[in-house]
Amino acid sequence: MSGSTRDAVMGRIRRAVGANPANDAARRAAVAARLSGAPKGIVPERGQLPPAERLDLFVTMATRADATVTRLEAYADVPEEVAAFLRERNLPAEIRMGRDPRLAGLDFSGTALTVTTGPSEGDDLASLSHATGAIAETGTLVLTSGPDNPTSLNFLPEYHLVVLDAADVSGDMEAVLTRIRERHGKGVMPRSVNFVTGPSRSADIEQTLLLGAHGPRSLHIVVVGEPTDGAR
Repeated sequence: MSGSTRDAVMGRIRRAVGANPANDAARRAAVAARLSGAPKGIVPERGQLPPAERLDLFVTMATRADATVTRLEAYADVPEEVAAFLRERNLPAEIRMGRDPRLAGLDFSGTALTVTTGPSEGDDLASLSHATGAIAETGTLVLTSGPDNPTSLNFLPEYHLVVLDAADVSGDMEAVLTRIRERHGKGVMPRSVNFVTGPSRSADIEQTLLLGAHGPRSLHIVVVGEPTDGAR
């Protein structure tokens, strides 16, 4: 869109909403204040629980959304859990994952798995990601984009396995976003932040629920460790 065309469109919008160019400075200041402050919205009470109860709520809500959830004591147990998941579903012993340090350090030598790394080109049946966090009140995983956890792994394979540190389960979305801002810096968010609640689904056609309509047909969450107060 050329500058003149853009100016014309924006001018029509200003006139339609009764905006006065003379007040642009005040309006810009109001927008800047809103963006810099990142005020929280209304936070539902449901997720405001002690750590153990918060994790239990996450598991309950994720399961209700048709995800499967397994709890492990340590990261060292993840390779066998991944192998067992694929074996029990008669799937090929192959998994693609990103370069997340918590996954890169796992030892798969005790399994029969073939492990590849990097973004998916669409021909992988199963993928392994690590979540940035999770939201207890809705059973939602939060995954950020980047080389450590390519976004294509979240959507292209039919079976998505996600490792989640129990300490990263927050009560609400606002708490997770605050942690992401603290980690990356204000205004330097990842290119995409994906909120995943259960496997992909659609009931657009005759109100018949179909799993895997726009992404994985199966979501398996592997929760590692114990919850703490830090993610509240």
